[in-house]
Amino acid sequence: VQLQASGGGLVQAGASLRLACAASGLDLSGINMAWFRQAPGKEREFVAAMSRSGGDTTYADSVEARFTVSRDNAKNTLYLQMNSLKSEDTAVYYCAAGLRWPLNVRYAVTFWGKGTLVTVSS
Repeated sequence: VQLQASGGGLVQAGASLRLACAASGLDLSGINMAWFRQAPGKEREFVAAMSRSGGDTTYADSVEARFTVSRDNAKNTLYLQMNSLKSEDTAVYYCAAGLRWPLNVRYAVTFWGKGTLVTVSS
C-alpha cells in the first residue's frame, strides 16, 4: 500500500491550495480516509476525514468552512481543498487510511502516506 501526497507549496495568507493523495494497492472506496498535519514542534493533528462510502465527512474546528475533503474514485485519489489559508495552517500534511470512523485519531490509522509541506506566509 502506498499513499502519495502532493500539492504542497509556499503561498501567501488568504490563498488556496489543493492537496492530492494518490493511492496504490488500496481501494479508497473500501476504507475511510483522512488528512492529518504536523506543524513544527507540535504533535500530528487531525484535519479532515471522509468515510469509505463518501457520504460522510468531518473536519477539525480550526479548518471547518475553509477546507473541503473529496475523492475521485476513478483516479483512486483523495483531495483536500484548502481556502483562506492562514499562517497557522503551515505544516506537513499527511493522508491516512483506516477502518475506524470517524478516522480522526492517530492510533486508528492503519496506513500513513508521506507528507507534503504547506507553508503559508503572512
